[in-house]
Amino acid sequence: MRSSIDPFTSAVELAAAIRRKEVSPVEVADCYLDRMDELDPRLNAFCHRADDDVRKAASAAADVVARTRSAEDLPPFHGVPLPIKDLLDVAGWPTTHGSAGARQEPAEASDPVVQRFVGAGFVLLGKTTTSEFGALPFTESEALGISRSPWDPDRTPGGSSSGAGAAVAAGMAPIAHAEDGGGSIRIPASCNGLVGLKPTRGLVTNGTVSVEGLGTSGVLSRTVADTAAALDVLARHDPGAWWSPPTPHRSFAAAMKTDMPTGLRIGALHDSPVDGIRVHPACTAAVTVTLRTLESAGHHVVDTRLPLPSTDELVAAFTTIWNVAGSGIALADPDRVEPHNRALRAAARSIDSWSYAEGVRKTEQLSRRIVEGFLAGFDLLVTPTMACLPPLVGAWRTGSDEDPLRPLLNSYPMGVFTSVFNVTGQPAISIPIHHDDSTGLPVGVQIVAAPWREDLLLQVSRTLELAHPWTDRRPPVM
Repeated sequence: MRSSIDPFTSAVELAAAIRRKEVSPVEVADCYLDRMDELDPRLNAFCHRADDDVRKAASAAADVVARTRSAEDLPPFHGVPLPIKDLLDVAGWPTTHGSAGARQEPAEASDPVVQRFVGAGFVLLGKTTTSEFGALPFTESEALGISRSPWDPDRTPGGSSSGAGAAVAAGMAPIAHAEDGGGSIRIPASCNGLVGLKPTRGLVTNGTVSVEGLGTSGVLSRTVADTAAALDVLARHDPGAWWSPPTPHRSFAAAMKTDMPTGLRIGALHDSPVDGIRVHPACTAAVTVTLRTLESAGHHVVDTRLPLPSTDELVAAFTTIWNVAGSGIALADPDRVEPHNRALRAAARSIDSWSYAEGVRKTEQLSRRIVEGFLAGFDLLVTPTMACLPPLVGAWRTGSDEDPLRPLLNSYPMGVFTSVFNVTGQPAISIPIHHDDSTGLPVGVQIVAAPWREDLLLQVSRTLELAHPWTDRRPPVM
């Protein structure tokens, strides 16, 4: 029997309905498990299902609701399902890191990010697909197969949080954990018509610092309110981390609801920061729509240019660190690592520790130059999220037989606007403000703020969400 629950209900609204006892966590879990049964064979968003664990956790959550006198005593997302990207450990579940060469033993303990989700009341809903080690913005691998877009199954849902994006967009999950080391939250947000925020470097801590702080955890959701409330869960001071700021004194959910300041300086980056990459007209149009809306709200579009370094400097700085993205992952069979990651590992091993340290120093210098120029010129910067529409499945393969690193080069149009702000560490959000007229595919716009100004990003994103509502748009595969 089909559930009466709308699977596209936001996570915040689902949590409220559970607190009001209008729905049970068991009903909610069954709704999404049924959706997974129906849709995941076509989309391949989940790589690990643990339905018995899900139902057991949902039943326990329902018992807590029945015993609790005041709904205010429940954690904020009590009983709401959320899947974890298969780069983080969940106690008792395997972590493949998207690799056929990884060990398959169940993890002994959960990553701190997973612990925060559980502490906030989420019911863990399996694990979602990712490219191997999160190195590419799509999932088409020996280990996990091909993940597909619910908007067009012939296209990628982006990545590396591929399954997270497909799952939320198709209504197989109300919200999903994601990680972003070069755009892996914002790219699938754009591909799937979702909201995806990459927090400021250090605001959200994992068990260890990922690729010199380029990577960070967050969520993919359908609404700005869900993203804000989830950030309140994740942005907690972590005394065990090397770098962790105090817990923000004001909640992001509350900040989102306050009036946005007027007269902000809004900059724009229309052209690719890497030479030779053409920006699709629909991606440029998303920027134009955003700027017009912000101007009508009383803000000022300025002509100041972002002080970006040369293409060679920027790419070299990023790749010095990106080469080691798979380090620390225990492998059972290194020969089964995919060719592009074997090439990255070889490149990393060819650099001595002194040269690596110099590369990190250079990256910090470039980051400082960009951030200081940003602070002098803008309050917010608007860019396309991607330079292209979601590519067709298999498009990345061109030239890969001759050059194992070609998949990375073929992926530049997807990550050219996002990866810059992993280097600078600034917060950046993709929102689904536009769509391509000819294909009907969603098109995201990226908005970037100064470090620690997630509050401003959420405020302006909420303004744009009200001006251009997107939550009623649903993909054909649903």
